[in-house]
Amino acid sequence: MLPFIIRRLLWMVVLLLIISFLTFLIFYTLPSADPAVLRAGRQPTPELVATIRETLGLDKPWYVQYAKYLDRLVFHFDFGYSYQTNVSVKSQIFDRLPATITLAVGAMLFWLAIGLPIGIFAALRAGTWADKAAMTVALVAISAPVYWLGLVALYVFSDDIGRIPLLPGQGAYPSDGNIFTDPGTVARSLILPCFVLSASFAAIYARFMRGNLIEVMAEDYIRTARAKGLRERSVVMRHGVRSAITPIVTILGLDLGILLGGAILTETVFNIPGIGRLAYDAIQNSDLPIVQGTVLMGAFFIILLNLVVDIVYAFLDPRVRY
Repeated sequence: MLPFIIRRLLWMVVLLLIISFLTFLIFYTLPSADPAVLRAGRQPTPELVATIRETLGLDKPWYVQYAKYLDRLVFHFDFGYSYQTNVSVKSQIFDRLPATITLAVGAMLFWLAIGLPIGIFAALRAGTWADKAAMTVALVAISAPVYWLGLVALYVFSDDIGRIPLLPGQGAYPSDGNIFTDPGTVARSLILPCFVLSASFAAIYARFMRGNLIEVMAEDYIRTARAKGLRERSVVMRHGVRSAITPIVTILGLDLGILLGGAILTETVFNIPGIGRLAYDAIQNSDLPIVQGTVLMGAFFIILLNLVVDIVYAFLDPRVRY
């Protein structure tokens, strides 16, 4: 197992370098706007634009710019400075990271707590009206876009514009706090966003769990367990669910990794200062250092959680060996 983990960690470094290069190349060769012009104001003079380009190092060839960026990144863990605000990219990402992590983990707990029991319930009653009703609701939840569901939730449940004011709405997340400094306010402000973000995921996981469990419950070892006189609850939970949940671990790692890279729509609708909103604003302003930093952070989480999933696999399924 240890040699496998070391190989994967080394491969992670290679992938991050490739991703950083591709991101740099795309934004350098296909710029949506000149960062120097954006920073110069509404009526910039050519001299001012040239000065800003020289200050930001944009007058250098692309390979020189990328070499300097790579030097800072590899040897100093420095993502550079924003073209627009001249603030450290690393500090901006780390300031917003707690909001994104709290939102993603909270949504994950929501969709696991909702989706898996519904999937088990539907699988054990396959073909009945209860199964069809559960899968119909799941299909509706999958089909509902996040931004639409978020706006509907705000309209119905937010305490500022909602018809049934129950929970904090848009802008409730504290501007200068996080889950560590102000856990009460943050937790309450994220209930509605977590529920909205988890709705489609819960539906997908319910359908996955149902399909996997129906297949597993038809296996020979399930019949053997019943023939031995084990209680049905033990057969389902200890044998059926354990086998059925193994494939779900794979998509769980991918989904959580993607969300840790930023849930752009949810963060935008609920005005949460997270990584996704930071990346969205950076793309609009052609702020390449922030785009590179947020992309690398998202890629890091996806690759890392894939490694964690592979390790968890070995504990869930004794047949897996590395």
